Amino acid sequence: MAVYGEKKHWWLRNKKIVDKYMKEARNLIASQDPNDVKSALSLIESALSVSPRYELALELKARSLLYLRRFKDVADMLQDYIPSLKLAGEDSGSGIGSSELSSTHSSRESVKLLNDLPTHDDSSFKCFSVSDLKKKVMAGLSKNCNEQGQWRYLVLGQACCHLGLMEDAMVLLQTGKRLATAAFRRQSICWPDDSFILFSSVDGGSSPPSSVVVSSASQPRSLTESESVAHVLSHIKLLLRRRAAALAALDAGLYSESIRHFSKILDSRRGAPQGFLAGCFMHRASAYRSAGRIAESIADCNKTLALDPSCLQALETRSALLESVRCFPDSLHDLEHLKLLYNSILRDRKLPGPVWKRHNVRYREIPGKLCVLTSKIQQLKQKIANGEIGNVDYYALMGIRRDCSRSELDRAYLLLNLKHKPERSMSFIDRLELTDDEEELDSVKDRARMSTLLLYRLIQKGYSVVTSNIAAEQAAEKQRKAAAAAVTENHRSNNIETPIRAAAVAANSNNSNTNVVKGVFCRDLTVVGSLIARAGFNQPIPVKYEALSC
Repeated sequence: MAVYGEKKHWWLRNKKIVDKYMKEARNLIASQDPNDVKSALSLIESALSVSPRYELALELKARSLLYLRRFKDVADMLQDYIPSLKLAGEDSGSGIGSSELSSTHSSRESVKLLNDLPTHDDSSFKCFSVSDLKKKVMAGLSKNCNEQGQWRYLVLGQACCHLGLMEDAMVLLQTGKRLATAAFRRQSICWPDDSFILFSSVDGGSSPPSSVVVSSASQPRSLTESESVAHVLSHIKLLLRRRAAALAALDAGLYSESIRHFSKILDSRRGAPQGFLAGCFMHRASAYRSAGRIAESIADCNKTLALDPSCLQALETRSALLESVRCFPDSLHDLEHLKLLYNSILRDRKLPGPVWKRHNVRYREIPGKLCVLTSKIQQLKQKIANGEIGNVDYYALMGIRRDCSRSELDRAYLLLNLKHKPERSMSFIDRLELTDDEEELDSVKDRARMSTLLLYRLIQKGYSVVTSNIAAEQAAEKQRKAAAAAVTENHRSNNIETPIRAAAVAANSNNSNTNVVKGVFCRDLTVVGSLIARAGFNQPIPVKYEALSC
């Protein structure tokens, strides 16, 4: 009995400690001060160290992280509940070693919607479309309709939205909204009429969403959070519709239409998540590249790399664009950076970034891409060694013809100069929803500034080179025209002097035979001119005339 009493006393002591931590954390969270929320988060961590599966502590921790805009930490905490994660993990982890592969599969085989779903059921998620995700979510709902763990839908859905996982965010938020509505209806059966009046007056849409994000599970929080979720869902649907239209136009070869749809997303006054904007910039760079607008495509690749420095597709596309205009040193720099990323992937046996991050490359494709990349780097180094570094095709870079006029060059340069000025091309950062703190914003600005300056200087140099080429061509054209005019004038004078000299020679021969010239009185200038030519310019006309009437 003494041992049993000691165990009971130990369990009660831990429970009291956890309750004390949770009470203090709730009081700090109620102040809605970020510093207090951070202090509450440390208390919640202490409570979870004592009781790791305490549901209320997990909920408060997730909501505190969401309030502090630490969306990556929320996704890392609840990554097993992201619907599309399992399929992405199978695609990216198909070439990993046996130990890492077994551990990865063992951790992801337990993907489920709620805590108390049976683990023996193999209801895996496949991110083929949004409708498929909804079917999988609803299949899990039919097995578990209790309220435990439902907060994961709304919290993780908002975090996925800010991380750019729009499809997952829409499915999770719609499911959480549906569950919250159903729970509210079940609870409202036993409520008196005064409760509805009280909740409508308390809630009324006046309290901000941030005030209810970190509060405990209560009815007023559910009402206000549902309104916030409705606004987030409408914005997600708008972004997904526009992106779907842009991708459809890109696949159909309507590059101008695709660029227009992507520009609506990227130039919108309402901000968008960092991950989502990075993907849109990359897709618009592909559209610009297909349309032959190389400078705009390079600029979008620069913005993509400023938002996501480990984007493999952006490095590969920018390297190919720089190689197409024969800017070999910069292309080689991108290829070497890409090779370093590939080597780090092979060394770490995983793709860069967290496990829930999406990539356009699979792990098993990396060795083949690395071999092709190595051979291409050797070719570029050989070209640079041969001195092929100053032969940049500025005409293709600026999108102008080789026989363009000065006005066409000035118009193209004015558009590029206005669009790619460093201060103007960095304005996209103001419409950006970063997933981290100010340090991340500073690093994004630094990367964007460096890449923008390189492109801007390349355009300036291209304008000066093309201007000098056009001036040299105009000077050469003037010389050709002057030489052609001189040849034409010389040929014309020769054609006039030859008959005159022939006539003078004939007249001299006639004068030697006879000294009699018949005088002609006539108003016909042609006849007078022929007589003068026959007599000669410097010889007197004989006195003997024969009057003729005209």
